[in-house]
Amino acid sequence: MMFEDVLAPLMFVVVFALIFSGYPVAFSLGGTALVFAGIGIQTGLLDAGLLYAFPSRVFGILSNFVLLAVPFFVLMGTVLERSKLAEDLLVTMGELFGSLRGGLALAVVVVGTLLAAATGVVGASVVAMGVISLPVMLRHGYQPSLAAGVICASGTLGQIVPPSVVLVVLADQLGVSVGDLFVGSLVPGLMLAAMYAIYVLVVAAIWPDLAPALPAPAGGRGAMVGRVVGVMVPPLLLIVLVLGSIFAGVATPTEAGALGALGALVLAMVRGRLTLSGLREAVDSTTQTTSMVMMLLVGSTLFALVFRGLGGDLLVEDLLVDLPGGRWGLLIVANLAIFILGFFIDFFEIAFILLPLLVPAAKLLGIDLIWFGVLIGMNLQTSFLTPPFGFALFYLRGVAPESLPTSSIYRGVVPFIAIQVVGLGLVAWFPGLVTGEW
Repeated sequence: MMFEDVLAPLMFVVVFALIFSGYPVAFSLGGTALVFAGIGIQTGLLDAGLLYAFPSRVFGILSNFVLLAVPFFVLMGTVLERSKLAEDLLVTMGELFGSLRGGLALAVVVVGTLLAAATGVVGASVVAMGVISLPVMLRHGYQPSLAAGVICASGTLGQIVPPSVVLVVLADQLGVSVGDLFVGSLVPGLMLAAMYAIYVLVVAAIWPDLAPALPAPAGGRGAMVGRVVGVMVPPLLLIVLVLGSIFAGVATPTEAGALGALGALVLAMVRGRLTLSGLREAVDSTTQTTSMVMMLLVGSTLFALVFRGLGGDLLVEDLLVDLPGGRWGLLIVANLAIFILGFFIDFFEIAFILLPLLVPAAKLLGIDLIWFGVLIGMNLQTSFLTPPFGFALFYLRGVAPESLPTSSIYRGVVPFIAIQVVGLGLVAWFPGLVTGEW
């Protein structure tokens, strides 16, 4: 094998070695690219003039109107979290469903879906529900593994239920409309939530001791209905306003994100929970997340530029297109790679490293990129749950009481992983769930 044939693949070996060693991903990508650019120029395998394209690529990133939706949606979710929306929803929904067997777990699924649509941030949802719901469920006799499993699974719905930050990034990397990807992911996301709810109700019906009913709340049903309406209506209106404006074509996702961020600030202000310190924390968190995304984009852009200059894109494209099974072979290999990498690195990093390599092959094989993006989103959601490295497991472990063993958390997510695999299979087998074409 010639040296030029191994130089581009060696870039991936080096960059993943750096990432798994704990070195920051953005600098791993950029640093590896610079080193191999130097090697390529010295050996005559890379045209030095190619690097002159890098500044214009960076300018293109910074002027990308689609990516402007990321800080807006992150700010929206962070403000709603700081205003204790999650706490209000969980307490109120727990009162509404708690008198049913498995009702508190059902409330967690419903609230997890609402938080996914309101915040789109997995870590915030898992932590909030773990802090608020887990002690209540354990105190009332819920099986620890069931309680942990339903919280982790419901918290990861923020990966696939729009307006997810994951979907915004995936749309940018796939080169498709964010609005179309939001529309395509809506049915699969709600389908997963419904499958979680059905599982909880079936478990509670067969084994009532695992998910007992809670005592009826004080104040009577009329007072409870009033609390439910007061807590549910404002965030629901905000969700409908944001998603409805996108689906109706009235606003772009970026404009809808700005509207959502403003609506979250107004909602927090009306409830008297918009403090200067809380606003500062929300803005700081948004700035950190957005800066991380931008740095990853800059590093991955330089990496992709050098990788293509060394002919790596053609090698990967030929390899993926010639896989046995055609498009199904590509789908299987791509999803296995994403699933495994999801144990170790964040979805932003997966999107910026792998998708630029997968998308050209997917286009050549005639794969619908909206459907492909939803499959990737659901796959990333599954890897968030899978032991031993699933991020959602670490989020819950960080806030769970010491009396809850880690093994219970791992056991609890297994049925929900199976549900997600079934859901992923359904979406793969029936693309109409995404495209609406049957």
